This record gives sequence, C-alpha cells and structure tokens, in this order.
Amino acid sequence: MRPNLAARLGVWSAHHRKTAILGWLLFVVLATTIGGASGMVTASDDEMGVGDSGRAAAILKDAGVEEPAGELVMVSSESPSGWRGAASDLSKALTATGETRAMQAPLPSEDGRDALLRFEMKGSSDDAPDRVQPVLDAVQKAKDAGAEKGISVYQFGDASSEKHLGDLLADDLTRAEFTAVPLALGILLVAFGAVVAALLPVGLALTACVAAFGLLSLASHQLHLFETTYSVMFLMGLAVGVDYCLFYLRRERDERAAGRDAETALRIAAATSGRAVLVSGLTVMVAMAGMFLSGLLLFKGFAVATILVVCVAMLGSVTVLPALLSALGDRINAGRIPFLNRKNNKNKKGAHASGGIADKLLGPVLAKPKFFAVGAAVLLLALAAPALGMKTEQLGLEKQFGSDAPLSVSFREITQEFPGGPAPARVVVEADDAGDIGSKEMRDALAAVVRDAGKGAELTVHKDAGVAEIDVPLPGDGSDAKSKKALGELRDDVVPAAFEGLDAAAYVGGDLAESEDFSAQLSKGIVPVFAFIAAVTFLLMLFSFRSVVIAVTSIGLNLLSVGAAYGVMTAVFQHGWGAELIGSEQVGAIENWMPLFVLVVLFGLSMDYHVFVVSRISEARDRGLDNRAAIREGITRTAGAVTGAAVIMVAVFAVFGTLSMQDMQQMGVGLGVAVLLDATVVRMVLLPSLMTLLGERNWRTPRGLSWLPRVSHGEPVAAELSDPRPVPAAAVSQPGWDVR
Repeated sequence: MRPNLAARLGVWSAHHRKTAILGWLLFVVLATTIGGASGMVTASDDEMGVGDSGRAAAILKDAGVEEPAGELVMVSSESPSGWRGAASDLSKALTATGETRAMQAPLPSEDGRDALLRFEMKGSSDDAPDRVQPVLDAVQKAKDAGAEKGISVYQFGDASSEKHLGDLLADDLTRAEFTAVPLALGILLVAFGAVVAALLPVGLALTACVAAFGLLSLASHQLHLFETTYSVMFLMGLAVGVDYCLFYLRRERDERAAGRDAETALRIAAATSGRAVLVSGLTVMVAMAGMFLSGLLLFKGFAVATILVVCVAMLGSVTVLPALLSALGDRINAGRIPFLNRKNNKNKKGAHASGGIADKLLGPVLAKPKFFAVGAAVLLLALAAPALGMKTEQLGLEKQFGSDAPLSVSFREITQEFPGGPAPARVVVEADDAGDIGSKEMRDALAAVVRDAGKGAELTVHKDAGVAEIDVPLPGDGSDAKSKKALGELRDDVVPAAFEGLDAAAYVGGDLAESEDFSAQLSKGIVPVFAFIAAVTFLLMLFSFRSVVIAVTSIGLNLLSVGAAYGVMTAVFQHGWGAELIGSEQVGAIENWMPLFVLVVLFGLSMDYHVFVVSRISEARDRGLDNRAAIREGITRTAGAVTGAAVIMVAVFAVFGTLSMQDMQQMGVGLGVAVLLDATVVRMVLLPSLMTLLGERNWRTPRGLSWLPRVSHGEPVAAELSDPRPVPAAAVSQPGWDVR
C-alpha cells in the first residue's frame, strides 16, 4: 500500500532535513519581516457596524462627516457650586494642551454639586487615542490638586477609553506570552522528563505563531482586523502548535518504547499521528471558515487569523518536526531531569510507553458502559443548564475593565449624575435631496425629535452634505433595561413618526444601538455557521472512518462540550458564581460574540482529540481486534498524549482567564473548561462507553455509502512492526522509507 501524504512528507523531510529545517526558518523570517514592514491595519468604527446603526455610520462616512472623539470630565464638590474654581482652571488647562476644541461651558447637575465639561479632541478620531495623553495629564493634575480641597474629577470619553483599552490589550498580550510559554514548557518537562523533548513543541509552536503574525499583517490590508485578533491567534497557535507536535512526538516515543529503532519509529509516527494531524488541522481550518458566514467583520478576522496559524502549525508539524526528530535521534532525550524520569514503562533508551493509569481507569467504564454513559451525559447536561438563561450584550468598556478600574468608576459616576452622557443614542438623518435638509418640513421633523427625546438632546446639521444628527441621552446606565426601552421607543415610535412622509432616511446609532444590532446579526448568523460546521464535521468524519455512527456521535459529543462551556460561562460571569475565585466579577451578561466564537473554536479543537483517539481505535480494528479491545487499546495508547495536550491547552486558556479584559476572561474560562471536560469526561468516559454500547455499529458502512474509499489509519509497516520481535531488514528498509 502506498504511504499516505503525511508519511511521504515525513520521510521526505527526514531525507532532506537540512532543506526542511532551513526552509522553515527562512519562511518564518520572511513572513515576519514582510508582515512587520507592511504593518497591521485595524478596522475603523464605521466598518464594524451592522443593521440600522451600521447604516447611520455609513451615511456619516459617505457624507464626509468626521465623527470627533468626544470627552467628558465631571468635577464634583462637597457643596453646591464648590466646583466652579476647579472647573474653570481645568477648562483653561485642557485648552492649553492644544489638543481640544469645542469646549462647552460647565453643565451643572440638578443638585449643583457636580459640573460636566464637554469637549472634543482635535483631528481624526482614529488617531485621537495617540494624542490624548496631554489631556489625561491635565485631568490627573487637576485631580491631584483637588483631592486636598474635597474636589473629585472623573474623565470618560472616546479617546481616553480607547487609549486605556489599547494599553491594556498590549499589556495583557505581553503577560499572556510571558506566562503561557513558560507554563507550557514546564508541563512538557514533566510530561517528557527531558529538556530537548520539551523545548521542541514549544519552539515549533512559537515560530508558527510568529510566522502567522506576519502573514496576518499582510492579510489585514485586505480584511481589516480588530485589536483582539492577535490575542486570539496567539492563544490558538500556541495551543494547537504544541498539541500537534505532542501527538507526533508521543507516538514516536511510544514506538521506541515498543522496541523500534529510531528510523522505524519516526516513519510509523509520520504515517499515523502525522496523518491524524493533517486530518485534524484541515477539520479545524474548515470549521473556522464557517465564521465567514456570520456576516460580521469581527468573525471574518478571527477566521483568517485562526486558519493561518493552524495551517502554519500543521505544516510545521508534518515537515520540519520529522526533520528535527531525524536529526536529533536519541538526543531528543538530552537534558534529562532525573526526578521527572519515570522508572516504569520505559525502555533502555528512555522512551516511554503510555496508558498504565488510563487502562486502570478505563476498566470500570468498559465493564459498565451504560452506567458511565448516562452518568457522564447527566453531568455535562447539568453543567450546561445555566446556559438556558444566557444573556448576551456588547459589553461596554466600563464592564470590560472591571468595576474598580478608574475608567469604570468615572463612567459610573458621570452616568449617575448625567444619564446618557457617556453613551448617547445618535439619530442620523439623510435627505434624498441635500437641499431639503433645510426645508421647513425637515426642520419641524428634527425639532420634534429633539423635543420628544427629552433634556440634553443636541442637533447638528451638515447642510452641504444634506445630513443631520441628533445626540440623544438615554436614561439608565447605557446598557440596562431602562436604556434599551428608551432606545426601542426612539427607533419604533419617535423617529418614524417624525419623518413619516418625508423624502429622507433616518436611522438610530450609538453604542447601545450597535450592541443590539450586532446581537441581532449574531442571532441570524449562528444558524448557518453551525449548519456549516456540523456538515463539515460530519462529512470529514464520514470520509475518514466510513461510518455514519462515528460522524453523528462526533457532533453530539462536541455539542455536549460546548453546552457545558456555555453553562459554566453563564454561571460565572452572568450570575457571578465563583467569579471572585478567578479574580473576576459578575457583569450580568456574556460578551455577545463569545457564544459563536466558542462554538466554532471548540468544534475545531475537540476534533484534535477526537480524530487522534478514534484513528488509534480504528488502527487497532484494522489489525483485527474486536470493538471492545480496539477501544481499550486506542484510549490507553493515546491517553498520555491527550492528557498532556489537554493540560497545556487548559493552562494556556487559564492564563487568558486571568487577564484584565472581561471578554478575554470569558474566552479563557469557557475554552479551558470545555477542553478539560472534553479530554476527561468525554474522551475517557463518554466516548468509550458510547462506542462500547454501539458495538459493531460503530464500524458499519451503509450500503449506499460503500463507494467511499477505504482509508487506512495505520501503515503496512506499522502492522508488521506491531510485534516487538526482531524485524527483517527488508521490512525496515522498504524503498522510499529509509530515513537514515
């Protein structure tokens, strides 16, 4: 039988290891250099919009109306009007920075103890965060000076919050890199007990991430990205890159433990684990492509980023990794750490066999499969139960930073005294004929909206563009039920009534409107995305294993893992159950893009384990073992690799769960919990018990699908060498297999 693609790639790399290694390094250097030189292009606010809020932003952009970055500073005193001197001095200091314009007179609160300074940043709003530091310094100076006089100063605005967000993201990503990498390395040291064996997967994963970063920068010139995209890419790249190398390396070491020489062990690993890596990587990439169907720029960027990093990691695992293993030979075990080297389950060369503990744990599961299948399913469904009440919203920056963060405190204080100020709704009106924007009918309609919108509504007319905009403060905190009700009345009643019969288009935008429209688009997009992912998973598993049963159970098991992740996320972040234990807090909702993202990522990542495990079970079946024996061998032989990979993934995700941003915390906890459950409850309990109950139906191919090609999950050489007795030289040195 002709060796599969992964085997041929592995053997070629081992034959041409200098070419493979130098080629990989050259690729990484070129991708990094070219990508760094081109720079990354981030998405502007108007590109992110969907629905009516997106149309409102598009009207302003097409009209050439530059939305300035607005800033609010509230000066509070212990007595009425006690703020006047501090507010006057601060206004002068802000003007003196040369970065502000349109400074308005202080707006007093109802009780007279607070005053709101409103102004705009000069220049484009896109680069306002880069120029806001002098303004921040002036406000901080006023805050320090006022502290002695009982004066409090609070600032919140577009430029200041965006700067804080950018700085926080940069710090978080740096912290994640400097925490996750040593953590993964430490876990691999424990798993392998050798420095070189531990460094290899981490090094390959990091170079894959670096190369993918460069490629993503190039891609950003065609598809603009969000700031969080790089964090997502690093998380996925490190987890997947280490996993793929671990699967490959663990199989090679297991074959060494079974008595194979280095060359034979390498080609068996290439033919088996290498093939599983290719199937898994392709499955993940195709699953990620489903995010393009969401209709949202955020997910399109996530799709490009994850596809790139998974593709690079996959190619590195089946090309440069075999070359490095061939070059290192027994030196892969160099730098052994004595107290980490296990005394049992290893051969004279130090290679480890796996599965001792897993075999003991698996015994009861196979003996009572119905009991364990029901128990595991009930556990997962119980964890998923809180997800039935999941609420989603686009978390504002004040929720992203945490309630104790200075920016959150400022937002809360300003909103309490001046509701709707930091996040007003924005009504955008475009006349069909630009000249009609100044007509009596249009003026009356605009005035009606200002009147019905209530106190604080501000009208701005751009006559030349034929566009008008009205800022409407919303009651509540900008995202609660009161704010949503007011937004609904504005959209459904006030605006339609005012412009009925006029030749004009009127849409309502603003932060809350954008959040509501984004959530509505997600609700529409999740169905086609899920249908695509489920169909792709089904077809790939069907073609790989020629079994409808295996394909269907794969989807079912993945859904249970996703459901459990949803439930835990809802319990922790929406209801606050145990949030303090991870340094987080209750925010009352889940970030609106999180459910779809977690669904797609988990469907992709869980296929890593599933393909790897089921391939090993199928390999045992191909050697003639019955269903139960094949399950036992497949699970026990892959337990070490799956456990190691899961521990690394959970550790990496846990690092993201400890970062400052609420959405990063939710992503880390959701993915970490799901991978942990997937590698333990699903792979060690539910999968073997379910496959045992299904028996031979697992492997039955329906008559109508008998045309499907038979895919071998091993290689002839692997079958011949399954007996550790001495192997004839002819069997080891088949044409095209000699890797010396």
